Amino acid sequence: MSDDHNRITSMEVDTTFIKSKRGILKVAEMVTLLVAFVCFAVASRPKYIAATVLEFVITSLLVLLYLFKLNKRLTFFFWPLIDVFNSIFAAVYFIVLSLLAVTTYTVTGTLVGGIVGLMSAGLLCVDSYVLFKNITFNRPRSETQNQNNT
Repeated sequence: MSDDHNRITSMEVDTTFIKSKRGILKVAEMVTLLVAFVCFAVASRPKYIAATVLEFVITSLLVLLYLFKLNKRLTFFFWPLIDVFNSIFAAVYFIVLSLLAVTTYTVTGTLVGGIVGLMSAGLLCVDSYVLFKNITFNRPRSETQNQNNT
């Protein structure tokens, strides 16, 4: 066998991402989504459960993508822009879903899940703003860094 088949590829783990502002924001999103899921599950609201689980899975996959630096290997997508679109759409969806849950609740779990869902929507809005601010569109990186520092 050749050396290519015998060689073990190692996966790099970026622990600084979890400690960064974006990493902490993503973990906070995951925590609020998990709490909202538990509240909706206790209240047995399947529509709300499905939405929170779906967004929790998507956010978890994005965290794993950044944590293992797979965004550097899978270059056929522009991952920051995908992350911004996910955050924007999820924020709008969770605002509507949470307001619906808060206004039509019959069980306390639905009310608490709706409130935590609104908190999650706020975190998603902040995440999309921070990411969009850092994306460069046809500008040199140095120009963008100078603009961010002022």
